[in-house]
Amino acid sequence: MSYVRRPRDTSDPRSAAWRDPRSRWAKRAMDLAVAVPALIVLSPVFAIIALLIRLDSKGAIFYVSERVGQRYRTFPLLKFRTMHVDADERLDDLQHLNQYRDDDTADRADGSSQLPSWQHYRQQTTTSSTLLVQDDAMIPEEVHRRRAAIEEESVFVKLERDPRITRVGRVLRNTSLDELPQLLNVLRGDLSIVGNRPLPPYEAEQLTRDGDVERFLAPAGITGLWQVTKRGTGDVSPEERVALDVKYARTCSLWTDLGILVRTFPALFQQEDV
Repeated sequence: MSYVRRPRDTSDPRSAAWRDPRSRWAKRAMDLAVAVPALIVLSPVFAIIALLIRLDSKGAIFYVSERVGQRYRTFPLLKFRTMHVDADERLDDLQHLNQYRDDDTADRADGSSQLPSWQHYRQQTTTSSTLLVQDDAMIPEEVHRRRAAIEEESVFVKLERDPRITRVGRVLRNTSLDELPQLLNVLRGDLSIVGNRPLPPYEAEQLTRDGDVERFLAPAGITGLWQVTKRGTGDVSPEERVALDVKYARTCSLWTDLGILVRTFPALFQQEDV
């Protein structure tokens, strides 16, 4: 169960553009002006990729996952499938290769199917932690956050030559072609062409400080400031990502979006290591 707490809207005047209807309409017009021609021109590419996915491995062509976008609205994010259909089932067998493995996930990989209990974190949890209601019981927010991260542990897995990824999927990921179906999300109004990265619910629920939630005032996008700034580097921290997202929310304009869009093309061919 997801507990995405929606903090109050920030009134920072630097983010006032997102409350201006004319700015929103202009951005939407730019999104459609890019997405519609792109879908028409790239339709043969869609067909070829779909065929290659079908020939390479069994399963659906698209992968759908829940994401949190502007003002904490959730939506189904589309991508081309890049993993085998039983990827999650293979995860336990691959935990010994996980570069991000910690004691909790190690215990689970060794056969324990239970999440760490409240008592497991009792001495690690601060007494000032906010209490949440879960299944008619009170649970510290810090405990819930840690357990939610373990429940979503597959997001934290980083493997060298991850065998869960298909041959076609590896090429799609390295060239970002797996993200092409997100143009359909743009048509639906879920995404903008340029914006902040849409987050999984467990990540969004951690960004509850006033300085962090400002990123959610800006639309979610296919590409964005941190992607063109840090893509291809391995030293970007979560704090840097949030800082760049907040910077975009405060300073963006149509000219900024056009600049990011131009910088996106060379960034597409840098291997993502962030």
